[in-house]
Amino acid sequence: MALGRAGREGRAERAPVPPALRRKRRREAGAVLGFLSPWLIGFSFFFVYPLVSTVYFSFMHYDGFGAPSWVGLRNYVYVFATYPHFWQALRNTLWLVVVMVALRTVFGIGIGLLITKVKTGGNLFRTAFYLPYLAPPVAATIGFAFLLNPGTGPVDHFLGDLGLPQPGWFNDPGWSKPGLTLLALWGIGDLMVIFMAALLDVPTAQYEAAELDGAGPWQRFRYVTLPNISPIIMFAVVTGVIQTMQYYTQAIVAGQVASGVIGGSGEQFEPGYPDGSTWTLPQLVYNLGFQRFDEGSACVVSLLLFVIAMAFTGLLLRRRSGLLDDLSEAGG
Repeated sequence: MALGRAGREGRAERAPVPPALRRKRRREAGAVLGFLSPWLIGFSFFFVYPLVSTVYFSFMHYDGFGAPSWVGLRNYVYVFATYPHFWQALRNTLWLVVVMVALRTVFGIGIGLLITKVKTGGNLFRTAFYLPYLAPPVAATIGFAFLLNPGTGPVDHFLGDLGLPQPGWFNDPGWSKPGLTLLALWGIGDLMVIFMAALLDVPTAQYEAAELDGAGPWQRFRYVTLPNISPIIMFAVVTGVIQTMQYYTQAIVAGQVASGVIGGSGEQFEPGYPDGSTWTLPQLVYNLGFQRFDEGSACVVSLLLFVIAMAFTGLLLRRRSGLLDDLSEAGG
């Protein structure tokens, strides 16, 4: 009896759809497809096609002039086992992702908190902290390299006057990445604006209730501010990881300025000064693809960048729900 009823229900579900209803559904599907078509065209041309081409050329030998030829996994073996700069560039990139993104997020929250609490001169401080973000990356990096220049830079003179050690900054392999991190903190204006908007949006009633319960400044920040701005923190971290995986201009400009090499027409500058400490994965793509004309190996590094960025983003988004739940429980 049960099977008979199920069969009747199945036949009822598969009952022929009236022609008018089918035409209506086709019109709705066509309208949806029409509205989506600009995005679909852009997504196909600017994401799907480049991605498929990158996978294709990663298995080919292609110098940009002759016809590509199939080489199988030879490009992967060359990048992972033979190319001398790959592992150092990978370590440098991961160092920048972990340290630079974390410090920028913490510094952005701190500056946002400071400016929202300032009673007078708030506009002046907002302008002062936001202006460096508007500076072109090349000009800002050149200026920062001269400020930190050992021997002649004012920062080293100031540290010397205080009796503190004077690092070699962009001329010292141990200090080049901290120098780039300082440059990133100097241009904190983008995160400052985002966190200021989030902090001003926290309901004041929650702070008042916490104060009535005897919560101190740290407890109000931990149990009121953080749960409210945690989605913005996650946004800042995810976008920061993606941007840092594309880190190129500042590292190569700082290395070239510090090296003192002035390239003439047609001369090439090998990135990574000093001692490969500023190599990053995007620089490998440029070095392999446009300086060595090895497009296949450059595609291998590009694919690795894509995989790492997706892995970091997926991990952070997976942890996001757990983090939000923990903060909500702590705040609740």
